[in-house]
Amino acid sequence: MKPKITFDIITLFPGTVRPYFGESVIGRAVRRGIIGARVHDLRKFTPGPYHKADDRPYGGGPGMVIKPEPLVKIIERLRVGRGVGAKTAMILLSASGKKFDDAEAARLARYGHIILVAGHYEGVDERVKKIFRLRELSVGPYVLTGGELPALTVIDAVSRKIKGVLGKEESLEEKRYGVGVPVYTRPEVLAYKKKKYLVPRVLLSGNHGAIERWRLEHRKK
Repeated sequence: MKPKITFDIITLFPGTVRPYFGESVIGRAVRRGIIGARVHDLRKFTPGPYHKADDRPYGGGPGMVIKPEPLVKIIERLRVGRGVGAKTAMILLSASGKKFDDAEAARLARYGHIILVAGHYEGVDERVKKIFRLRELSVGPYVLTGGELPALTVIDAVSRKIKGVLGKEESLEEKRYGVGVPVYTRPEVLAYKKKKYLVPRVLLSGNHGAIERWRLEHRKK
């Protein structure tokens, strides 16, 4: 079975990424062949015994910059590997990128192949962005130590849009009520510090029309 979408993650720290694809909903989708996930160690595309992937910036300044040659080599290999004409999105995770949101996740879900570059240090050589027209995305108004967590955030949000990744009930709930509907499970009465916390009576009523109205009224906008 050919995956409906394949993610290629380029990173300096593959050990922080790989475990994610063996767990929970995403892990199940990978095992079932619905999505493909491949993690690439950027250092393996660098020459010499030390596999140096960064260098000092021209013009001076703090921090280091990821060198262009290994990135060009691996991105080109991944593009060619998909074949001519393959619909591929190429993304750089960057604090200065466009804000990633649900609409962007839906747009990316239309691609069959997504290459994600996990940025580090002061960023990547600007020429790589120009050569491949990398689309820069940010997952929030803050700076992280690397692009691995943002890359996984993008993968998770996009994967939810792929048919078969989520169970039928999960998909239905998301479409009907949106995100943030209050949910409850057993027991009906939760006792904590001499106080009782109850499940809303309407959810115990069996009246499906009333339950749906309650959920619509209480969803978080």
